[in-house]
Order: sequence, then structure tokens, then C-alpha cells
Amino acid sequence: QGQLVESGGGLVQAGGSLRLSCAASDFTFNNYVMGWFRQAQGKEREFVAAISRNGNNVSYRDSVKGRFIISRDNTKNTVYLQMSSLKPEDTAVYYCAADFQIFGARVEARSGMYDYWGQGTQVTVSS
Repeated sequence: QGQLVESGGGLVQAGGSLRLSCAASDFTFNNYVMGWFRQAQGKEREFVAAISRNGNNVSYRDSVKGRFIISRDNTKNTVYLQMSSLKPEDTAVYYCAADFQIFGARVEARSGMYDYWGQGTQVTVSS
């Protein structure tokens, strides 16, 4: 069973930045598409960003385009989410997830396709 551990969340003022990390273990990291999702209190979990196995293909939800950057380091089994120009509406618990892919360089926005999930890290943006 794969393990994912997020870190880097916290409290930040609007306009500030945070970098989330997600360390993976117990599975072959470079065989998995990696994604970030978030869930605000009282709302559904939503897709934030995803990155292909080799890192050459990325996808973002529209509201974070130009502000968030997803990246991965396959030598460290880690995926990152650099968040800038944060807004109060970015406040949520952020989860990383892993989706097994046999071959190809697709990305995946559907949460139901992901196999492993982390416990989440809280991001709070104050106005």
C-alpha cells in the first residue's frame, strides 16, 4: 500500500506564497501520475493540479493558473505545489494523490481515478 505524506501548509496572508511537498513511499513513484486536490470546509473536494509521470505534462484548474506550479522530482519521490499570490478562497485542506499509469504522459483531474491519497495539509489564507 503506497504512502503519501504532505507538508508545508500553514497560515499566510493574502498575496503570500507557500510551497507544499508530498513525499511518496512504498510504490514506484515514476509509474504514477501525481495530483493535488483541495477541500474547503463544507465543500466538495476539487482538482487543483496534476503532473504526468515524467513531468512534461501538467494541468491546472482555471482559478489557479498563473499562480500555482506543480512539479516533481522522481529521484526524491516527491511532488511539489508552489503557490503564489494566494487568495482567501484558496483556503482548504490540500491533498496529494497518485494514479497508476502503465505508459504514456497523460494527466488526470478525476479524483476517482487516483489510487493513493495523503492525509492532507491545511492551508489558510487570511485577508
